[in-house]
Amino acid sequence: MGYSTTEARPVPSALDERHVGADIRAHGTASASSLANQAVRRHRKPQHEGLTDLNTKEALKKLAKQTRKAAASEAYATALKLPIRRGTVLYESFSGNGMLCNPEALFHELNTRPDTKHLRHIWVLASFEDYAETIKRYRGDRGVRFVKYRSPAYFSALARSEYLVNNATFPWEFMKRPGQTYVNAWHGTPLKKMGYDVEGGAADTRNIVRNFVQADYLVAGNERMRDMYMRAYRMTNIFEGAVLQCGYPRIDRQLVTDTDRALANTVLADVGITLDGRKTVIYAPTWKGASFYAPANDAAMLLGTVNELESRLGAGYQVLLKVHQTVYRAAGSMPEAAGRLVPNALPTNVLLGLTDVLITDYSSVFYDFLATGRPVAFHIPDLEDYEEKRGTYDGPQALPGPVTRTTDELATRILGFAGEEDGPWRERYESARREFTALEDGTSSSRVVDQVFLGKEQRGTLRGHADGRESMLLYLGGMFSNGITTSALNLLNNIDYERYDVSVFYSYSRNSDRQKNAELIDPRARQFPRQGGLNATFAERARYKKQLEAGLESGRDHRATPDPVWDREWHRCFGDSRFDYIVDFSGYGPFWDFILLRGKAKMHTIWLHNDLMSDSRRNVHGKLTMKRHLESVFTTYQNFDRLVSVSADLADVNREHLGAFAAKDKFVSAVNTIDEVRVQRMTAEPAGDDSVTLDSPHLADALKRLAVQFGPEVLQNQVSRAAALALHFPAEDGHKTTFVTVGRMSPEKNQERLIRAFAKVHATYPDTRLMLIGSGPLQPSLRSVAAGLGIQRDVVFTGLQNNPYILMKNADCFVLSSDYEGQPMVILEARTLGLPIITTAFGSVGSAVPPGVGLIVDRDVDALAAGMESYLLDGVPVQPFDPDAYNSDAMDQFYRAIGARAVDKAVAS
Repeated sequence: MGYSTTEARPVPSALDERHVGADIRAHGTASASSLANQAVRRHRKPQHEGLTDLNTKEALKKLAKQTRKAAASEAYATALKLPIRRGTVLYESFSGNGMLCNPEALFHELNTRPDTKHLRHIWVLASFEDYAETIKRYRGDRGVRFVKYRSPAYFSALARSEYLVNNATFPWEFMKRPGQTYVNAWHGTPLKKMGYDVEGGAADTRNIVRNFVQADYLVAGNERMRDMYMRAYRMTNIFEGAVLQCGYPRIDRQLVTDTDRALANTVLADVGITLDGRKTVIYAPTWKGASFYAPANDAAMLLGTVNELESRLGAGYQVLLKVHQTVYRAAGSMPEAAGRLVPNALPTNVLLGLTDVLITDYSSVFYDFLATGRPVAFHIPDLEDYEEKRGTYDGPQALPGPVTRTTDELATRILGFAGEEDGPWRERYESARREFTALEDGTSSSRVVDQVFLGKEQRGTLRGHADGRESMLLYLGGMFSNGITTSALNLLNNIDYERYDVSVFYSYSRNSDRQKNAELIDPRARQFPRQGGLNATFAERARYKKQLEAGLESGRDHRATPDPVWDREWHRCFGDSRFDYIVDFSGYGPFWDFILLRGKAKMHTIWLHNDLMSDSRRNVHGKLTMKRHLESVFTTYQNFDRLVSVSADLADVNREHLGAFAAKDKFVSAVNTIDEVRVQRMTAEPAGDDSVTLDSPHLADALKRLAVQFGPEVLQNQVSRAAALALHFPAEDGHKTTFVTVGRMSPEKNQERLIRAFAKVHATYPDTRLMLIGSGPLQPSLRSVAAGLGIQRDVVFTGLQNNPYILMKNADCFVLSSDYEGQPMVILEARTLGLPIITTAFGSVGSAVPPGVGLIVDRDVDALAAGMESYLLDGVPVQPFDPDAYNSDAMDQFYRAIGARAVDKAVAS
């Protein structure tokens, strides 16, 4: 399982496999080393001539990473099938960066109490070499073992330990299994804004939220921490465990014993630090990275501050540096850190117990230090910059100590602490002590242990975190720029969040287009961006891939039939969360349906955005690209309660074509919504009464003044707007009539028909243009068609646009030439912009274009050309469109379709 104390020494990582090899072999699957060989064989490809050494190295690097992942996945999936080892506790602090924080405090309590001495302890360390002294300290204790972070031994321990304790997050593979108890004791009372309180911070919460919903206990030292869990990380309504608001275990360690002091002196001496009787000043700044996944800190600057400060304080003071876990390794590699940098081997709170003065900026460690009654100084030279990027819950005026900007000012404040017992910050200090450390009596660890390990209910145990709203989970799709994504984003902007607690599920991606769309998700919705992979052995992977290809056999209830692979994935993604309504709003991927159907809900629904039987037969360059996936999706329909088409006419089409896969009465409809506010905002003209005089010859100065006057977002939008219009509506074409279409360039949209129809019109009316907004696999061939017809000068391909609406608004007439559609979002957008509409008569056109709205023509070149000519001669009727009334009706249809309201005849069709 792990390393016994007799093996606790720096060792090569290969040794990690030895302790799980028996587990793997006993279960009849490959060892980690054989996985590596399989991965090499699977990924080995002939080398192309001219392949550079750099490319070879990159390929080998990628292969090595895939091999490590395969070995870890196999080890974890195998261990998940083996019995839990009762009485075993796994501890992890900051992904293995030492025996630290709340996990260390709980370990200390458990390892010294007589009534818990039977427990066995496993500690996660990122490096045996870096923490050799820590391992050596427990060599004689047979109840303490160590595993290396992300080694096969680590995943085995993660899968089989009865108790799991973390102060941050377990990795993406983690899935708490039945019989395990997970305690998350987060690493500090927040001063910095956290979770959804950080603007645009939803994606960065993805693994944190995933860990929290799997926890049985969330440890809170005070009310702010409870609020952080429930509100900032959106645990209200989905967290099924208990909040232990009974003090902070690590603060107990500030009551330093003689044993603690001796240990601290030993650990510090190993890095050249001696506590020699001078006043000890600890500088503990926070990490200032903009994203948890991309940390940034200037260690050299911090060390320079420490040296300068000690020089200014004089001989009576010793200044040491304690850095955030995220940057510890970088700082430790610098020679000038010797004798200054406090090692991770020393628990921070033991250090605080030995500290006379604490200096920090935004680090939550000062809340812990308040329990000592000793002074805190806040050194914040970059306050405005940090508040703008991240934000804080308390401004500098509320901090329980003096705030400084320069090292000189900081030194003056520290030297003056002795004479400032009644300083202006003292009242704030005492108020903060009452608010944040009222529970700290030195026995917080004992209370947590009594609750978690001995089942003795504690006074601060809080259960039941629902606020009365119903909950829904919506799978949004891949977040590519397309009609489904637009429809999903619009829906999220129209849901009643006072009535419904909304979670969204989608595949996380670093692709810029997909990230841009994810950033548009309504901030009131909780996000579960899926990252990581299924926990499955190679044998299980082969089975589930076959299952995805073949689909569900007829009559199989995937919601009730045991299926360990998909059950594990549901719990990996959502933990113990429960939802009233589960919705696949995409409807195109069987993988996601196999996951969603494992969740318990009052109602499971799936959206049908198109004539899906026709979609399954879509031919792109001789390939039926969607056939296999959609035919698998069709087999899941038997397990969904409702199959929701996006118009009544489309429901009729899908019922006729797909009736063999589900009962006829399951086919219902709910039209898409429109985000009229966004469309209008992105096409709004600049305010005419705002002006600014620019007298600077420098562009940078002019832009700065404009940004101050109008705001950077408005300025950026207007620059983008002007650039797009200048490019796609050049002055020399200002007299021409512009027809516009928007959509993916794929067979069902049939833009080739539109180009050929336009060629006929253009021959008679040369002052015309055709603009195609979008991209897709057929774009090259469509360009060739235009060139072959000799009209390439007046057929404009814009590609994907961040703001297609500004181009649509400046066009004259919208045209759609599709063979089949659901309810095209672009028609709703065109109506919102007041554009005349010409469309072909696809199967569900009656729902998309109501009577009296636009012009509907047959699906052939001549009919479409005649329609466009009709617009040029006589115009096309444009009826007033009320987006608010439309959305009100659309949302009523949505709620009824998912089962949130009683179905009536207006919905069933």
